[in-house]
Amino acid sequence: MDLRQLRYFQAVAEELSYSRAAERLRIAQPALSRAVQEVEAELGAPLLDRDRRSVSLTPAGRVLLREASILFERWDEAMRRVRRTAAGEEGELRIGYIGPPTQPFLGRLLKEYRLRYPLVSIHLEERTPERVWEMLAKGRLSIAFTRPVSSTGTSDLRTLLLRKERLGVVLSNTHPLAGRATLSWRQLAGEPLIVLARREGVGLHDAVLAGCQQAKFSPRIAYTPSLIGTVLSYVEAGAGLGIVPESVGTPDATLRFIPLKPVVSVPLVLAWQEGEEMPATQRLRELVTSWQVEGKLWKL
Repeated sequence: MDLRQLRYFQAVAEELSYSRAAERLRIAQPALSRAVQEVEAELGAPLLDRDRRSVSLTPAGRVLLREASILFERWDEAMRRVRRTAAGEEGELRIGYIGPPTQPFLGRLLKEYRLRYPLVSIHLEERTPERVWEMLAKGRLSIAFTRPVSSTGTSDLRTLLLRKERLGVVLSNTHPLAGRATLSWRQLAGEPLIVLARREGVGLHDAVLAGCQQAKFSPRIAYTPSLIGTVLSYVEAGAGLGIVPESVGTPDATLRFIPLKPVVSVPLVLAWQEGEEMPATQRLRELVTSWQVEGKLWKL
């Protein structure tokens, strides 16, 4: 028995007339009769009592009509969901991200996405850049906002550059260097520096070391915490100068961010696995791209 035969039976059972059912289905009446007979033969039970004047359902026919109606309702809904998923209007989106760099836009972006695609289930995973790339490579994330990392096994991952963030110094307002509009890397020589641990942000950590190397001095690194927030806490405690991307900012009025020259920057990218994209992921990429072109990503 196939769905076509079951639909033919449903039409006859609802119309209680072969001629009306044939007209509704736009098929020849003999073909309709054969289909109903094939269903009865497969089930081994009569489903319709018929004579020249009327058609009525047997008890077995009433049960089949009820179950067939439920089945077709579920089938039709399944087809609608398949079409919505294929169009990116339904499905699941697992988004990896790193915290401070995405704060200016991520909430606004996902609000717009949910307005456009309310049936897509969104799950957020805040992780370190290395962990984000690992999860992407293993297919545990659909897409991610992160920083590039040097890693093996990620050759099938593709990226879109969103922004290059310049590095700067976070220091106390009372520090002797606090009055400067910019600072040179060389002015950091001899200062206790607080830098995010390499295991938590290899790109950022290495960019700081590269800036110091270009200025021809070995940095005096006092602390390498695992969180950017902890970098700021060390600075507040007077433990040294923090080197952070500009997106980190200075949430406390007692701190100040001063850009470093020459400019050393760290990129923020959108990353995804090539060939594994679901339509819902493609729709998010399209939204990010349009926002980037229109200047909405960084516009508050």
